[in-house]
Amino acid sequence: MTAPTTDRTDIVDPNDHVVLIDGSAYIFRAYHALPPLTRSSDKLPVGAVAGFCNMLWKLVRAQGFSPAPTHLAVVFDKSEQTFRKDIYPLYKAQRPDLPEDLIPQFPLIREATRAFDLACVEQAGFEADDIMATYAEQAKKRGARVTIISSDKDLMQLVDDNVRMYDPMKDKTIGAEEVFEKFGVTPDKVIDVQSLAGDSVDNVPGVPGIGIKTAAQLLADYGDLDTLLARAGEIKQTKRRENLIEFADQARLSRELVTLKRDVPVEVPLDEIAVVEPEGKRLVAFLKAMEFTTLTRRVGEAYEIEIAAIEPDERLKAGAPASLAFAEAAGLGPQAEEGGEAGAAAGFTTGGGDDPRLSPTRRAVARVEEAGKTPVDRSRYETVTSLARLQAWVGKAFETGFIAIDTETNSLDAMQAELVGFSLALAPNEACYVPLQHVGAGDGLFSEGMIPGQIPLAEALATIKPLLEDPAVLKIGQNLKYDWLILARHGIEIAPYDDTMLLSYVLDAGASPHGMDPLSMRWLNHTPIKYEEVAGKGKGAVTFDRVAIEKAVEYAAEDADVTLRLWRVLKARLVAERKSAVYETLERPLVTVLANMERRGILIDRQMLSRLSGDFAQGMARLEAEIGEMAGESFNPGSPKQLGDILFGKMQIPGGRKTPTGAWSTGADVLEELAEQGHELPRRILDWRQLQKLKSTYADALPTYVNPHSGRVHTSFALAATTTGRLSSSEPNLQNIPVRTEEGRKIRKAFVAAPGHKLVSADYSQIELRLLAEIADTPSLRQAFQDGLDIHAMTASEMFGVPIAGMPSEVRRRAKAINFGIIYGISAFGLANQLSIPREEAGAYIKRYFERFPGIRAYMDETRTFAREHGYVETLFGRRCHYPDIAAKNPSIRAFNERAAINARLQGSAADIIRRAMVRMDAALSRAKLDARMLLQVHDELIFEVPDDQIAATIPVIAKVMEEAPLPALALKVPLKVDARAAANWDEAH
Repeated sequence: MTAPTTDRTDIVDPNDHVVLIDGSAYIFRAYHALPPLTRSSDKLPVGAVAGFCNMLWKLVRAQGFSPAPTHLAVVFDKSEQTFRKDIYPLYKAQRPDLPEDLIPQFPLIREATRAFDLACVEQAGFEADDIMATYAEQAKKRGARVTIISSDKDLMQLVDDNVRMYDPMKDKTIGAEEVFEKFGVTPDKVIDVQSLAGDSVDNVPGVPGIGIKTAAQLLADYGDLDTLLARAGEIKQTKRRENLIEFADQARLSRELVTLKRDVPVEVPLDEIAVVEPEGKRLVAFLKAMEFTTLTRRVGEAYEIEIAAIEPDERLKAGAPASLAFAEAAGLGPQAEEGGEAGAAAGFTTGGGDDPRLSPTRRAVARVEEAGKTPVDRSRYETVTSLARLQAWVGKAFETGFIAIDTETNSLDAMQAELVGFSLALAPNEACYVPLQHVGAGDGLFSEGMIPGQIPLAEALATIKPLLEDPAVLKIGQNLKYDWLILARHGIEIAPYDDTMLLSYVLDAGASPHGMDPLSMRWLNHTPIKYEEVAGKGKGAVTFDRVAIEKAVEYAAEDADVTLRLWRVLKARLVAERKSAVYETLERPLVTVLANMERRGILIDRQMLSRLSGDFAQGMARLEAEIGEMAGESFNPGSPKQLGDILFGKMQIPGGRKTPTGAWSTGADVLEELAEQGHELPRRILDWRQLQKLKSTYADALPTYVNPHSGRVHTSFALAATTTGRLSSSEPNLQNIPVRTEEGRKIRKAFVAAPGHKLVSADYSQIELRLLAEIADTPSLRQAFQDGLDIHAMTASEMFGVPIAGMPSEVRRRAKAINFGIIYGISAFGLANQLSIPREEAGAYIKRYFERFPGIRAYMDETRTFAREHGYVETLFGRRCHYPDIAAKNPSIRAFNERAAINARLQGSAADIIRRAMVRMDAALSRAKLDARMLLQVHDELIFEVPDDQIAATIPVIAKVMEEAPLPALALKVPLKVDARAAANWDEAH
């Protein structure tokens, strides 16, 4: 590269090209992308350094960049507290410790940067992303072009006409189009999407239940985050609306965390990062010390240096005490050492039996202490390719009395996936993988065939079936419901079993994640092989049946090995912390209950959905014609820009406001306000958007989920997805089917019963309000439920002094909003929005409510105090819901966690009750000789498919099981009530 100047200082101007390298991120990309490499003279790990140096050489030779960089900086994170940690202490808290072989490479990479005569920038209190954002902003203001070398999605908020990104691993430029492809929004909306969706990698909370796709759809409807949160009460989907209202402060907090600072007081000014020609001899000295022979030769040739005459840098040669000194200088030495010790203390081995004299608590502590003493050794895993060896493993499992199992398939859809193989583990490092259906290249040019040497599927399953169904052998899995479903399709029903995911969920719901990888890192101090490491990712990814068997063995057997190790730690904790009853009554038995519900699936009327899609399309077309006529021209109603130009440009409608990007805001709140002012076009746009949403999300999408073999839709239920114990569902999410509008209810009409059957919907009536009356010990509310009164009318009568008889509907509506709002910790602002009343009036309502029902205020205060002291609350059935941030210094975080904890006792207890009912339901129906089948659970509702001639006999059985679900553990003073109806479709049964 020819440098524009030989001085580091060079004023940036509009003709310049500023290149910013995300050094910290690239280190990890280089480390994981390249095979391990050590310096031959002393075995010092240098793989990440080598990858980094090759990238820098490509840059300084101006390969692939046009125009060539005029200013360049490599920006690193410093391992110190940043301002985001001050805002949210749990930010990035769950990130694993650094790999041991990467730690000494950090300071060497900084040395490499200096050897290339490039600016090496890092600054206390700020992340590399903030420094790059600041440089990019400064360069933009001067008209210069900016390229950020990174694939980090957080940096995509910076992309615009002047700023682009470049992913060196994929050799891919990232502009506005690529950002839209990833997030579904333009770069200026990336912050809002991330604020809603959160980020599990950085521990940014976001809003539960909202992913990137949903966030993008919401922003398309409402324009921006503030508008969406302000109008959240208008959202039709119940759970989504509730979450956006309840977690609004969390979304705002997330925005603070994901928004990059563009005004960092950078210690190295932008003008001082001008590119200069590397001093060839210094660079060669560094490369020779690293023993990078090929690159050393290339540098020598480029600068016409006699490399034999250059001595390696003495500080970096083998034997020099450089690594520790550099690590300490970079602030990594003590942190790495401390992290290693802490990780070792969190693991264990299972080399011997437990001392029977130990108490449950001491046994749990001992297992935790032992957990890291036996490192995972993948070289000891066995590939089982003969029936004799498989029989030997089965025989040993019968002797041991327990075995960990994991299945490998070619799909995440348990109802259609093919079984590719399975792994077993009996002890640490005593694990195997049994490949069954791995395929490879066949004899022909384009043909494929089964890789030889695998046990035939039927023979392997026949061998394993007696073990997996034997009641004397415990089977251990992680997220076992998936494996149960896979094997059940082959005639094997696993029993008995333990699930490490659910053990963790019972112990630590809300406190830490329950996936195998984070559990392994937390308790075993071990990072398992990631799926993409063996199967690839992106366009190069393959299904597991195409993974080479030698790679599959390490990955699959490790899963079983790690699961077994986790089981010993978590099972001991379960006993020591006295949570066995929660696990045994609410979690473990629900695995098979939900698996059977998923297998059954539910029928949909595809013709009805097709007609609805057509009706919605016709309605949209009709509205588009009306919209075009009103506007005086045709335009795309789905385009916010075109709509804004029409409303506020051409039609000059007053009241328009612009987003920070300068575009007109056309969110639902803006359109609602205009419609209320009497403008007809915004009302038509809202109608069009509603039909478009119903068409795309439900009428068009639901038929794509129909299983080709069963003809039914099979959702997947998640047991460990919420802090409170509520279930969630996905692929498709059947818990968010709209019910508030007539058009939305038409979607539920498409869920139908099989011929000769009806759907029965059994729904708990106001269960959380009943539990509030129970837990808060509020006599008037409790008596109202016992007397079967209209609870909302009774509340209105108590609060406003209005007789129940002849009560105006508006008065009852306000009491209903308060009743349900109190459960979710509604604020005066939220209630005012919901009822369209002044905030002062809403605040007075809430105050009066607590005056009339003082027990509720006492309950909330007691719960808040307990949660602050202990970090969790418990449901009536002992489920522990953790809220570690309830003592946070940040008021908004603290207030959010307080509201969540207060609600968790009610929502969690309700979730426990319906779980108890579900666990007992199939047995109760069987005892009554009834053929009803439980198909779905949607919050407080269970849906069954019942033969026509058994409906009258079935409904009382269902209602009895649900209403008596708390017994015998708990006898509620407030009776539970279940409303159950039968109909040909879900809407009519509800």
